Amino acid sequence: MLCPYCTNTETKVTDKRDSGSVARRRRECLKCGKRFTTYERVELDLNVIKKDGRREKFNRDKLLEGIGKNLEKRPFTTGQIEVIVDDVAAKVYRVAKDKDIRSFQIGEIVMAKLRKVDKIAYIRFASVYRDFADIDEFKDELKKLK
Repeated sequence: MLCPYCTNTETKVTDKRDSGSVARRRRECLKCGKRFTTYERVELDLNVIKKDGRREKFNRDKLLEGIGKNLEKRPFTTGQIEVIVDDVAAKVYRVAKDKDIRSFQIGEIVMAKLRKVDKIAYIRFASVYRDFADIDEFKDELKKLK
């Protein structure tokens, strides 16, 4: 592990905490003495099959960006959003068969999670994901929420 301050390769772990799929480690550089935190998460080889048939690697950061946009200006901290993304990613890995998952399956998993945690974020996501053509479709989705 490189120290982000002096790029020394010798560091020691001073504290380690596991929370679900993420391991958090506090490290101290043995040269400059500064401390920093690293995070480790399991990353499996998973392909997403898009609507047009293309395949691309599953990208947790893309998931974080999308969910983050829908939770923007909502009462969620960065840490809470990370937990939501971790939950969605874990479900994606469980649902995936033979290292492949279709993009619509990921969309449905995200919608189910957002519906549980924040109705406004859910409607934001659904309006784009379901590509509402008019206000009536939007109203129908709101009625389903009630």
